[in-house]
Amino acid sequence: MGKIRDNLVGIDVGGTFTDLISFDSSSKTYHFTKVLTSAKNQSHGVLNAIAKADINLQKQDLIIHGTTTTTNALLERKISKTALITTKGFRDVIELGRRTRPFPYGLIADFKPLIPRNLRFEVEERIDFKGNILKKLIEKELLQILKKIKELNCESIVIHFLHSYANPYNEKKAKNIILKNWPNKYVTAGHEILSENREFERGVTASINASIQPILENYINDLQNKLHNNGYKKELLVMNGNGGTVSSKVVSKEAAKTVMSGPASGVIAATYVSKLSKVKNIITYDMGGTSTDVSLVVNNKPAVSSETEIEYSMPVHVPMIDVRTIGAGGGSIAKINEAGLLEVGPESSGSDPGPICYGKGGKNPTISDANFLLGRLNPKSLNMNENSKIKENTELIIKNKISEKLKINNFQSAEAILKIANNKMANAIRMVSISIGEDPREFNLFSFGGAGPMHACELARELDIPKVFIPARPGLTNALGCLVADLRQDFTQTLNSSLENTDIKILHSILKKYKNEGTSIIKKQNVEIQKFNIEFSLDMQFLGQTHIIKIPLKDDKPSKIFINNEFEKIYFKRFKVKLEKILPVIVNANVSVIGKRKELDLKKLINFTKNVTNSSRKVYFNGKWYKTPVYLRENLLPKLKKTGPAIIEQLDTTIVIHPEDYFFVDDFGNIIVEIHNDQS
Repeated sequence: MGKIRDNLVGIDVGGTFTDLISFDSSSKTYHFTKVLTSAKNQSHGVLNAIAKADINLQKQDLIIHGTTTTTNALLERKISKTALITTKGFRDVIELGRRTRPFPYGLIADFKPLIPRNLRFEVEERIDFKGNILKKLIEKELLQILKKIKELNCESIVIHFLHSYANPYNEKKAKNIILKNWPNKYVTAGHEILSENREFERGVTASINASIQPILENYINDLQNKLHNNGYKKELLVMNGNGGTVSSKVVSKEAAKTVMSGPASGVIAATYVSKLSKVKNIITYDMGGTSTDVSLVVNNKPAVSSETEIEYSMPVHVPMIDVRTIGAGGGSIAKINEAGLLEVGPESSGSDPGPICYGKGGKNPTISDANFLLGRLNPKSLNMNENSKIKENTELIIKNKISEKLKINNFQSAEAILKIANNKMANAIRMVSISIGEDPREFNLFSFGGAGPMHACELARELDIPKVFIPARPGLTNALGCLVADLRQDFTQTLNSSLENTDIKILHSILKKYKNEGTSIIKKQNVEIQKFNIEFSLDMQFLGQTHIIKIPLKDDKPSKIFINNEFEKIYFKRFKVKLEKILPVIVNANVSVIGKRKELDLKKLINFTKNVTNSSRKVYFNGKWYKTPVYLRENLLPKLKKTGPAIIEQLDTTIVIHPEDYFFVDDFGNIIVEIHNDQS
């Protein structure tokens, strides 16, 4: 299979920073760097990070890259001009949606479909839900429409025909005709991206793919050329939202799968690290400057969902790691609302001007300002000293905008800001755990991101989670996720058949087909694979229900009895009810093919240092000040055990240990905090 890839570079592009972790096989060491993200063209930030880390690209065997290019393009609606061709009578499917509302109590909503109506066209063709061709596509009519699309200067085309999941014949024919008469290759047939029912979701997913495909390909080509000119001649892998990677040579074909790759890489790193430390069940908690991402990992397997929604009425129905995002980050703004109540977020101060304590002209109190006021952030790390006017400004603004209105002192205001923020984050964790029948008390809280370790202990206490797990490099965890991610291919095929009427041989053939296809795709990529893991599952529901439940399968030849028993067991675990007289339905068959890469030794993520004097400072906890030891992360050797309060500082984050919480350092340099809860 070729040479094992030892010299590795993982690069994750975030909203504010571009993070890099490299592994040098000769010295068995890791190197780290952070640079500001270049928003207009992320490749500049990537090259800056490589230059700052002094990496010789000629000596690297593999670069793995996580990008927010496609996510940002969608959220900012900076997408390619795309035309949609659909079945006559279904032009407005992607606009009608599911008759939902963005806000439960809102009377007015503003929704703009991804593709405007003047760029949506209809053709005479029809296939029924069983796959029978009722009306064949007329080539002449399609060519006339194509002429109009060319005149409108569109960059890409999406073909979305009714029931193409059941029979893609007309979609395939349309794509072949268009490719012969279209100036580029940006033509997306819906069934190729998502072969399942539900016309709205499938149509939007295909539209997303088509509208970001040129953007992603242009970006990747630009990055590849720059890397090549700087000496890198080998494979570039790109992170997908499913937590796996794919070759840059083919990534743009299924561009929709790269959406949300940033949060996914963090979950992959958390899973990898916790598995090495023999911790099976974790809730990942990634708090940055603008938002917080949470996800569930059970038995070292991240929860994967095919029902992600980027924003209101923008579903991306391709398999992605199930990450819930809320507007609570270090830069989230605290204010008194019209009702006289304190609220935090979702508005953010961003990186410019940022929080008040950054000294860049911020005028609004933020979560970071609250932490700073309570002594939890080191003034020196914020490029200031204890007597700086920045401290005075922070105190004055919080007093004027928060404290005087609530008639409390500044420290009480700061604690109140943190409590409200923590409550919002706790609710997000409840959504990924309790809402699906899992008890957070049976999990470790895996905390990372630049701001996560500052809040993790209090958040765990709120949820009665017994332990907090803080990895060696919390602020660089997403880049580490790129470094350790495996190659992955996901497939879905709609059956929409009751279990009783399902032809089990057809199901077996579908599972086998995708197993072979995924394995073949991964083998063609120039990356050393140690072994293949194949995961089979079914999306199921009871007849008449709308929500689906994922049922894992042991292999590609499950029996009907096994499927029925597993479905009933998982359904009962979640809902605590048996529905014996209602027919179970197989909605989709799913196959995930994972090419496992060589494992990395993470024991050298921290270069430990002995005999260094630590300091202390006053920190505010629960209404009073504590003289609190301040440790450098590098000084905390494996096997060390301490009791809080404590502040632990490192390059990429600050860790806050509350009074009476007990913490120790494991063999990998991870910090494990056992939470003291007065209620327990």
